[in-house]
Amino acid sequence: MAQKTTELYRGKAKTVYHTTDADKLILHFRNDTSAFDGERIEQLARKGMVNNKFNFFIMQKLEQAGIPTQVEALLSDDEVLVKKLDMIPVECVVRNFAAGSLVKRLGVEEGLALTPPTFELFLKNDALHDPMINDSHVVSFGWATAEQLAEMKRLTLRVNDVLSKLFDQAGLMLVDFKLEFGLFHGQIVLGDEFSPDGCRLWDKATRKKLDKDRFRQGLGGVVEAYEEVAQRLGVPID
Repeated sequence: MAQKTTELYRGKAKTVYHTTDADKLILHFRNDTSAFDGERIEQLARKGMVNNKFNFFIMQKLEQAGIPTQVEALLSDDEVLVKKLDMIPVECVVRNFAAGSLVKRLGVEEGLALTPPTFELFLKNDALHDPMINDSHVVSFGWATAEQLAEMKRLTLRVNDVLSKLFDQAGLMLVDFKLEFGLFHGQIVLGDEFSPDGCRLWDKATRKKLDKDRFRQGLGGVVEAYEEVAQRLGVPID
């Protein structure tokens, strides 16, 4: 098993470490919780553990559905071994229901069902507040080739198919989510994480928010909401 060595990168909620294997990294999920491009940061007990195990569970489900992910092995409560990807600085966003920035941009009602789901691209850049971009920008600026982008879109929509069903069976609405991809020996692979930090999840019956909007909007009970989602899905977090 690859062993952790030096720190490679410290993000808003995770720290990435080199390992003794040049093709592997270790992700450490911290308890840090941030919003508004890092302007607000708090420590929430158990969050790193919940997100790590939640992410591992989801990535396993996606692998079983034929979607390549970077996750290799769960190492501890808050660490996971992953493939080292050459990350593409583009976020792929699918929206099944209107929420967040879409509501603000277009003035539509929150919760409006979107049929078919929308697919959007954003540049991953906190300093620029992750601006919305299009296919032409991605190719012209060399962030990805047209073929790579097409594969990213295909995989993102496949993820939506798989996870919408999974959450629906747990009495939850997958409102929207963002994904990041990278290259591993030339192959497009799903990277980063899938947790309530990077998606919106509502209770189907009450539309209670069970995701990071509880932190953004000061609703409280953030980790408790994450744990409720995990429990409904059958994620082993204890």
